[in-house]
Amino acid sequence: MRAATVSRRTNETDIVASIVLDGTGGANVKTGVGFFDHMLEQLAYHSLIDFSVKATGDLHIDHHHTVEDVGIAIGQALNEALADRKGLVRYADCAVPMDETLTRAAIDLSGRPFLAFLVKFPTPKIGDFDTELVREFFQALTVGIRMALHVETVYGVNSHHIAESCFKAVARCLRGAVSIDSGRSQRIPSTKGSI
Repeated sequence: MRAATVSRRTNETDIVASIVLDGTGGANVKTGVGFFDHMLEQLAYHSLIDFSVKATGDLHIDHHHTVEDVGIAIGQALNEALADRKGLVRYADCAVPMDETLTRAAIDLSGRPFLAFLVKFPTPKIGDFDTELVREFFQALTVGIRMALHVETVYGVNSHHIAESCFKAVARCLRGAVSIDSGRSQRIPSTKGSI
């Protein structure tokens, strides 16, 4: 089974993140940040990766540390579950429409972290959630899992729709990229022979 659990404890947060790559998209998420929990549920559901995330953080300050550290922990758990990345499809891309919004994403599970995030939010907050934290989450996830991730919202006017389309697009890409390529299930998906 391709699965992993990561614990991350700092002076700011205490997090346990468990994932099962070959899951059904189930999510048991409790971060104390309602909108973020909703986005993580979307990430699990549309990737078919099972997520369990329990986080406590310094929410009396703001949501930043919790969102960033959850991204790191989930990324590290995904990286651990991918092991040597043998047999992976590795690449995936998709476009996700959500009402008036269209977001594109592309992933390369290359072992080299890089984030291109071309997304603008028309409002600074969604409820009490800072929209700038969407980028912070994906930056942390990208470093944790060691992937190249490109996200671009082509157009959109509703901040909630923009954020949700980003999470759904990345989820669909993860679903494709972590799949096993039946044509080379025992080979590293790189001419270098390692990732």
